[in-house]
Amino acid sequence: MRPPVAPYLTVSPAMAAIAFYTAVFGAEQKALMPALDGVRIMHCELLINGGSIMLADTFPEFGNTRVPIPGEPVTVSVSLEYSEAQQVDDVFNRATGLGGKGETNPTNSFWGTRVATFRDPFGHRWILNAPL
Repeated sequence: MRPPVAPYLTVSPAMAAIAFYTAVFGAEQKALMPALDGVRIMHCELLINGGSIMLADTFPEFGNTRVPIPGEPVTVSVSLEYSEAQQVDDVFNRATGLGGKGETNPTNSFWGTRVATFRDPFGHRWILNAPL
């Protein structure tokens, strides 16, 4: 069963994003539908940290979606809640080691969480949190 709300990311190339999310988050692939062109991904559902993230390549022929423009701030971030502070550090280090750009290094926040943020190589921003 899918959660009632799940982010749907437009990424390019989607296969590279799937590989990145699998390496960084330990994502498990629940669904994969290649496009008829044999190059793009029409739909993918990944299980990440107990929730679903869906993604696809851009398909301008079917609607007005696009990938983030390099250097342009995205307007939506994906937040992940972990049970242990060390998980924030581990995920952040994997992400930045595989091409993600750190925005906020892991730190203990004044609101009582271990927090870090990074932008993945495809332009999407991720927020990592865990209780102290």
